[in-house]
Amino acid sequence: MGRAALEVADIFRIHGPAWRQAQHGHLSLAQLKVMSAIEQCRSAALGGHVLRCEGCGADQVSYNSCRNRHCPKCQASAARRWLDARTADLLSVEYYHVVFTLPAPIAEIAYYNKAVVYGLLFDIAAETLLTIGADPKHLGARLGLTLVLHTWGSALTHHPHVHGIVPGGGFSIDGQRWVACRPGFFLPVRVLSRLFRRRFLEALVQAHAQGQLRFFGEHAALSNARAFSHWLAPLRRTEWVVYAKRPFAGPQAVLAYLSRYTHRVAISNSRLIALDERGVTFRWKDYRANGRTRYKAMTLEVGEFMRRFLLHVLPSGLHRIRHYGLLANCSRSASLALARQLLQVPSQQPESCEDAPEGARPTFICPHCGHAMIVVQIFTGAETIRAPPVPSMP
Repeated sequence: MGRAALEVADIFRIHGPAWRQAQHGHLSLAQLKVMSAIEQCRSAALGGHVLRCEGCGADQVSYNSCRNRHCPKCQASAARRWLDARTADLLSVEYYHVVFTLPAPIAEIAYYNKAVVYGLLFDIAAETLLTIGADPKHLGARLGLTLVLHTWGSALTHHPHVHGIVPGGGFSIDGQRWVACRPGFFLPVRVLSRLFRRRFLEALVQAHAQGQLRFFGEHAALSNARAFSHWLAPLRRTEWVVYAKRPFAGPQAVLAYLSRYTHRVAISNSRLIALDERGVTFRWKDYRANGRTRYKAMTLEVGEFMRRFLLHVLPSGLHRIRHYGLLANCSRSASLALARQLLQVPSQQPESCEDAPEGARPTFICPHCGHAMIVVQIFTGAETIRAPPVPSMP
C-alpha cells in the first residue's frame, strides 16, 4: 500500500515544534512522547534495513516503525498480528456488539482522571454484562466477552465508550451445558443501562471518597464530597446510552469488525484531506444526519487539531483491549475447549511451526514482482524515541 497523501506525522513535523513551545507546561510527558514517536516513525531517525528481491533483484530501503499504539501507521500491522492470535478463539455461535457510553459530564472529569474512570468503565461494563447474563430471569449463563476502549468521537472530541464483542450464550451455572440466546436477541438494553448507571455512580462515589479523583478549573469545587454528590444527582435520573446491535453474520464478520475496531486510533491518515493556511481538513461522520449527508468535511486550526488528537493519549500501562468471563486470559483455553465440547464442534488445533511449509509466509514481499525479499543490510537510527527537549525557563 502506498503512502497516504497527507499523514498525521506530516502535521506534527511541520507545526509540532512551534506548537509545543507555545504549549510549554500544558502537555504531559506521554503526549510529548507520542508526538515524537509519530514524527520519527518510518524515518531514518529510527534506523531500518535494506531489502533485496529474490526475483527481480530490486533493492528497497525500509525504515523502522515506532510501534506506538497511538500512531496511525503502526496499528494496521498490530491489528493483523492480534487477529491472527484471536482467530482460533471464535465459536460457531452468534456474536453480539454491545456499546457502553459515559455521559458528557463524566467524560469531562474523565480527561483528568483517565486511569481511574477508564478502568471503571471497563470493569463496570463487564460486571453489568456478566451479572445480567447470569440472572435466570434473562439468560442464566456465564458469559465471555472482549471489551475495546475508544475515547473519541468522529470529530476527535472526547467521547469515552467501550465496544463489547460477546458470544450469544454461555455455560450453564453448573457448567454442564451451553445456554444460547434467543435468535437475534441478546439481553434487554434497558436493564443493562440501569444497572450500568447505578453501579458506575456507586463506584465513582467510592473513588471520590478514597481521594482517587482530581478536579481542575470549573470542576475544582467538586473536590468537596457534598458538591460532588449534588453534581451527580441529575446523572442518576438521566438515561445512559447502552445499546446492542444485531448479531454479526458469522465468525468472519466478527473478524472483519475486530480488524476495524481493536487497534483503531483517534483518526486514520486516510481521513485527512488537506493541510493549508486554513488548517487541517478531514472527513468525519455526523451520526445525527441520515444517508450520504452523514459524511462531511471539517476544518480545524492546526493547533486545535493537534490538541484534539492528543486528548486521546492513554496513560502508560492502561490496556485498551480486555477480556472477561469465559474469555479471561487466565482461563480462556480451558473455557473454549469446554465450549466446543458442549457445542459438539471439533477443537481447533493451532498449526505448529513444523507443519507449516518453510518460507510459506515471507515477512517482506516485493511490490514489483511479488517475490520474497531478504534483508541485506541493517542500519541504526540517529536517535532514540523520546520526548523533545523542553527549553529551560529563564
